[in-house]
Amino acid sequence: MYREMLTIRAFDEACYEQFRSDPSMRYAGIHAYIGQEATAVGVCSALRKGDKITSTHRGHGHLIAMGAEPRLMMAEIQGKSTGYNKGKGGSMHIASFDLGILGANGVVGAGIPIATGVAFAMKHKQLHQVCVCFFGDSAANEGVFNEGLNLASIWKLPVVFICENNQYAVHTPVTESTSVADISVRATGYSMPGVTVDGNDVLKVYEAAYSAVERARGGAGPTLIECKTYRIMPHLGDMPDYRPPEEKEAWKAKDPIKRFEEFLTKSGLLDQGKKTAITREVADTIQAAVRFARESQWPDPKEAYQDVYT
Repeated sequence: MYREMLTIRAFDEACYEQFRSDPSMRYAGIHAYIGQEATAVGVCSALRKGDKITSTHRGHGHLIAMGAEPRLMMAEIQGKSTGYNKGKGGSMHIASFDLGILGANGVVGAGIPIATGVAFAMKHKQLHQVCVCFFGDSAANEGVFNEGLNLASIWKLPVVFICENNQYAVHTPVTESTSVADISVRATGYSMPGVTVDGNDVLKVYEAAYSAVERARGGAGPTLIECKTYRIMPHLGDMPDYRPPEEKEAWKAKDPIKRFEEFLTKSGLLDQGKKTAITREVADTIQAAVRFARESQWPDPKEAYQDVYT
């Protein structure tokens, strides 16, 4: 878990560094996951091989937590032919069916009906698999939220809905866009369990996710989990950030990586030697990913319509 959280952060920091220094990266549209690492890692750690996820426009963390290779992700973000989707998906549409990653998605809330449909297929085929749907607080106000949760509950589908409440929809605070203090209470209207957890505590997230995943796998139906967290970076790239500075500083003090690091150290599971070794391994992995992407070839224009289904 610690290594994965460090990898997610280092990956997005590398994306931002390239975004700022390489003009060719300006088109990439980086939605950084920095500050939310505990949610992706905690949830995906509760899954088995064969389980699936649907992701969001801010999906790098979900993908790495599902086992995606940083070098193939970095190549995809840079539009190279060696990327997961041969450079056609970019940052917001990376998919790897082999890993259970059914695609990140640039449309707010669009993963909800997809995950519900996938869960229906899982139940129909008796696969004993679970689909996890990641979405943000803003998506909880979309119509597909109602449609997806309603059907999932009626049919007792093996799907777990994970609302990553990072407090803002671009610049709009959740307090000005959402009618409830805890989005999880909306689960009551769909006759399913609703849980709110500290999204910056990876073990709390894991506990809630594991319970919901096993409930779904056992045929009891869906769960709505709200993970309260915070994105440290602006919504996209270097766009203006109007959030109060004192608010950002308060959330930085709740950094999920630092908190887990302190827990591991106090528990005797992490010492300075291990920490240094893991940090070095992660740095080497990300540096190699950047080199791989830079040295990879651009796709042949003749391939523009290959592997395109819609």
